[in-house]
Amino acid sequence: MSELPAAVGVIGGSGLYQISGLTTPEEIEIDTPFGKPSDSIVGGKLAGKQIYFLPRHGRGHRILPTELNHRANIFALRSLNVRWLISLGAVGSLQPQYHPRDILLPSQFFDRTSQRADCTFFGEGIVGHVGFDEPVSAGLRKIIADAARSLGYPVHDGGTYVNMDGPAFSTRAESEFHRKMGFDVIGMTNLPEAKLAREAEMAFASISLITDYDCWKVDEEPVTAQIVVGHLMANADAARRIIPRVVEQVPDEANWPEHQALDTALITDRKLWPPETIKKLEVILKRFL
Repeated sequence: MSELPAAVGVIGGSGLYQISGLTTPEEIEIDTPFGKPSDSIVGGKLAGKQIYFLPRHGRGHRILPTELNHRANIFALRSLNVRWLISLGAVGSLQPQYHPRDILLPSQFFDRTSQRADCTFFGEGIVGHVGFDEPVSAGLRKIIADAARSLGYPVHDGGTYVNMDGPAFSTRAESEFHRKMGFDVIGMTNLPEAKLAREAEMAFASISLITDYDCWKVDEEPVTAQIVVGHLMANADAARRIIPRVVEQVPDEANWPEHQALDTALITDRKLWPPETIKKLEVILKRFL
């Protein structure tokens, strides 16, 4: 199988179900050893580079955060040789300096989910432990920050994203707890993507689009789906403008540290790898085969 050119992947969150400006677009249906991704993947050229777009919740927003098949989503994108992955998502602000329609680029994550078993490709005879102290690609995050600022958007470069299950929004007690812990934004989707992208040797960064103040500031602005959707539409427009500027700055060669994440992660002796697991994970392990 010939290697596809290194590509940029975009996972669109709430409100962003397509990328405009793609030339020679094509819809790609992919099945994976972990099932089907959220929707068909749209490939094409943007700013002269190959790009693949996947709507996280499916077109029409049909999939709950806890129903997402993150492994299928990331595996499908990696099978297309996506090596830089930009994840967009709506978040709530936990701090007063972060306002609705601001953009925060997380540098850290904190896991408050209950589905951690679905956040790794490994198991079934092959053990891998990737380094995750810095879960976001600093190089990709800088490109995004520069692109967003060049367009005049309010950008906060760095911060901690706490990942909850959902689909209900936080209780007031949870919101106050997360604020006192010093977390910056809260969302329901990005951390599993970051973990799996690292195992798939992708450079990963999130664009957190703030839609509300969670519920700690409920007396000033309550959190309702209607209010969130209004901010979502504005944020989606910002994302559509930012993405082309990011894509054009991504290098052509995949030689960043994240692209060799498995060099020090694979614990199981190669001679003991089960053939069926090798076949299942060939997309990720092929440079070791």
